[in-house]
Amino acid sequence: MTATTTTTGPEPSASPDLSKPVGDPPLLEVRNLTVTYGGTVPAVRGADLRVEAGQKLGIAGESGCGKSTLALALLRLLPATAKLTGEILLDGEDVLTMKWGRLRAVRWAGASIVFQGAMHSLNAVHRVGDQIAEPILLHNAKATPAAARRRAGELLEQVGLPAARAQAYPHELSGGQRQRVMIAMALACDPRLIIADEPTTALDVMIQAQILRLIEQLVADQDVGLIMISHDLAVLADTCDRLSVMYAGRVVEEGPARQVYAEARHPYGRALSAAFPRIGDLASRRAPRGLPGDPPDPAALPGGCTFHPRCPVALDSCATEDQELREAGGERRAACVLVDTPATDDSRNTA
Repeated sequence: MTATTTTTGPEPSASPDLSKPVGDPPLLEVRNLTVTYGGTVPAVRGADLRVEAGQKLGIAGESGCGKSTLALALLRLLPATAKLTGEILLDGEDVLTMKWGRLRAVRWAGASIVFQGAMHSLNAVHRVGDQIAEPILLHNAKATPAAARRRAGELLEQVGLPAARAQAYPHELSGGQRQRVMIAMALACDPRLIIADEPTTALDVMIQAQILRLIEQLVADQDVGLIMISHDLAVLADTCDRLSVMYAGRVVEEGPARQVYAEARHPYGRALSAAFPRIGDLASRRAPRGLPGDPPDPAALPGGCTFHPRCPVALDSCATEDQELREAGGERRAACVLVDTPATDDSRNTA
């Protein structure tokens, strides 16, 4: 069943004809999700995602491509001005049709989110241990305050912080420590899915590496699904199993993470990959290349393929003909008219 909804009241609508997966349903399946602000501004346009238990899915793209809007939409955390259509199936149950009580039960317990910017996500006037204990008390009627505080200490130790730091206020912790607190909070109710929105933003390289390894280990140990959102294609390729690249609110490429990073089939994916330095004798001689321009304003999207004004290999038809995701070999798909043409070294160099 497909739902058309705002944050205040879902209304059913017609469902697209999509083939059903064989066997057990995935942990999360997003079908043709759209998010529109103010009734006219499309922030997410027909996104499809699939995450299995124990799988790590990366979502990449520049700022303004719709990544954070997509993350918040998965748990209906967007403002009332946002209109959502499509399906968000969590363990086979559509988040968009859930009543408020059911939705509240699913948040943190079924799926949790590590918000972008830990300092702004934590309450500055409450100790971090109390903030971790709060969802435990909300979702477990049998939990006592003392038991919730003990569990908060255990979670802090699980993410590499002393249990005694539960008594600290957010401003008393470093950026890396605050991010660990956010991860501990996301694990508090043993969710099956964790959504991490830019979990290493503003962290130095060493702390970033520690946080990424921590997330990987937690996913492996607890067999949870992970969606990690970042503009950094290299980080996602190193951390995730699969990778979806977003541009102007749409997924324009998807496939095994390392393959997409090493040899993207969409010009935008190639441009993102080329923006990061490679370590190695030959690669180190080539400086990273930037991509001119910015993502389009969602309120004034160009016609045809939305990437064509910035695309170094665009054809005349790209200005008038939009492109849907199509098979690109193996388990990969890309939304480009040239996807059937093998990418050459020259075309990658110009992206």
